[in-house]
Amino acid sequence: MAIIVPTGRTVILAALAAPCAVLVAALAPGAWIVAPAAGLALLVLVLLDALLAGRLEQCRILAPSDCEVGEPLRLVLLAEFSGKAGRGRPEAALALDPRLAEGGRAQFALEPGEDGLTWQGETALAPTRRGTAGLERLWLRWPGPLGLGARQHAEDVGQELRIWPDLAPVRSPQLQTYLRDAQFGLIARRIRGEGTQFEALAEYEPGMDRRRIDWKSSARLTRLYARENESERNNQIVFAFDCGQAMCEPVDGLPRIDRAVSAALTAAYVALRGGDRVGLFGFARQVELVTPFVTEARAFHRLQSAAAALDYRAQEPNFTLALATLAARLRRRSLIVLFSDFTDPTAAELMVESVGRLVRHHLVLFVTLEDAEIARLSGREPETLTDIAVSVTADTLARQRALVLERLRQLGVDVIEAPHEAITYRLIDRYFAIKRAEAIG
Repeated sequence: MAIIVPTGRTVILAALAAPCAVLVAALAPGAWIVAPAAGLALLVLVLLDALLAGRLEQCRILAPSDCEVGEPLRLVLLAEFSGKAGRGRPEAALALDPRLAEGGRAQFALEPGEDGLTWQGETALAPTRRGTAGLERLWLRWPGPLGLGARQHAEDVGQELRIWPDLAPVRSPQLQTYLRDAQFGLIARRIRGEGTQFEALAEYEPGMDRRRIDWKSSARLTRLYARENESERNNQIVFAFDCGQAMCEPVDGLPRIDRAVSAALTAAYVALRGGDRVGLFGFARQVELVTPFVTEARAFHRLQSAAAALDYRAQEPNFTLALATLAARLRRRSLIVLFSDFTDPTAAELMVESVGRLVRHHLVLFVTLEDAEIARLSGREPETLTDIAVSVTADTLARQRALVLERLRQLGVDVIEAPHEAITYRLIDRYFAIKRAEAIG
């Protein structure tokens, strides 16, 4: 049910009338009745104006049931009224989950339809975190012909939207072209005889690797023959996510964990297309997510659903417990892609030790997003003493970060550090390099 409220125009008139009432009381005390009479008349006008505004017949919000983090989201509001004579422009506001909009509030700019009875407006949002977000409460206000009174309607919306990880890179034509070119490269190399699993003998041709020549078969057949091997398939790949404090920090408007999830799912799609098995593992203070291995590309949606459930934890991760749990679950040598970050070498010490134990039995690829802010602060020209202090601190952090990454490399860990816009293809490149080198099995 709509309630009647005064508009801003009414408030301005009442504020202007107050000095006039004081002036009347000072100059003609006997005419004091004029002030309350004017106030009552204004109140009556507000009520009549609001009644002439017409009734709200129906309103509804058109919203998709699913969206992706970081991608534009469009909400449409449709409102239908019973009359149109002299009505001003309606206003609408929506209370929603802060995942969808900063401050948990969105406004609609309504435009009239051809009949003047139906109004439509839309608002553009950009979800900043994964999860289930709700559209909570809608407020709609429309003024009367004089602009003094308005009707206001409020109702609970009760709609929910599922915010998925960003899969735009998976659908992009660039990735499809990239995959086609990469697969062509793998096929060409396979013809030249790389791989570890013997497939067939082929007559040696110029350009083939001479180390692949099968001398016994060549001697028996009196011609040069080379071994043609098949690239290794059915490797186990685990994408492990640190969901702790450092990974919740934003990078260009999105948390690091969301950047990592997007890159990991894109690489997982590539790995499934390549015949490998993929699983996800998430942890913070305790293990948050463990999925069974997915073996085919048509089951990719299972990884997407599992990744959407990864939560954000404002706590330090327990690397010792998490990586020990992961190692205990793996029954064969696997490629473990660990997405993590750190703020100081002390916090990274336990991570380095835990990763060092993991490297003994598995191939580990450590992926971290480049800290553009530290690079900017340490590289800028200082102008004041404060700037100098900030630059020195940033440079120290950058050196400590480089030292930790170098320690990981010395342990035999492959490290990728890149800006978020380049991390996906850097990861896919490294996956193909590892696969060509047959380093997993």
